[in-house]
Amino acid sequence: MKPGIHPAYGPVVFRDKAADFAFLTRSTATSDRTVEWEDGRTYPVVDVEISSRSHPFYTGTARVLDTAGRVERFQRRYGSTR
Repeated sequence: MKPGIHPAYGPVVFRDKAADFAFLTRSTATSDRTVEWEDGRTYPVVDVEISSRSHPFYTGTARVLDTAGRVERFQRRYGSTR
């Protein structure tokens, strides 16, 4: 890789305040705010709107739509093309 053209890649804490969940990973994201992590070191913290703890797909709270009823209603309204 060419030196001097890539952003710094280092440890960052991503925090989901809605779910009271945080995890430490490596990223190019930066922040002026910092947080003291469980290991006693201070890392930049990036607040996120949604994470695996609060996303409906991962938490099992996703709603399943009744698509069969919609298809039948469409076929009744516009007829079958077969």
